[in-house]
Amino acid sequence: MKKVETIIKPFKVDDVKEGLSSLGIQGMTVSEVKGFGRQKGHSEIYRGAEYTVDFVPKVKVEIVVEAHMVAKVIDVILTHAKTGQIGDGKIFVLPVEEAVRIRTGEKGKDAI
Repeated sequence: MKKVETIIKPFKVDDVKEGLSSLGIQGMTVSEVKGFGRQKGHSEIYRGAEYTVDFVPKVKVEIVVEAHMVAKVIDVILTHAKTGQIGDGKIFVLPVEEAVRIRTGEKGKDAI
């Protein structure tokens, strides 16, 4: 099993969700996060004073899938989250040793 984490622009969440649903992905965790990368934030003017916003609002989507699904998941995220502009985000793939559904005690792929 693999955990796919992606950091994307907030307005792309619904597109990514629909794309993942078309693959049969039944569950995901979505968190509002803030951060910066090469984008390094931006400047804003508030009450006549300019200030730098270092942390840009993003959304983190986390899903756990079987290893053979990772390439398809990445392709769907790339297709649905890409705007071609700076700050489109990142995708990370991590190993998952075990998954357990708390309600039933199911383990492994049955738990995801």
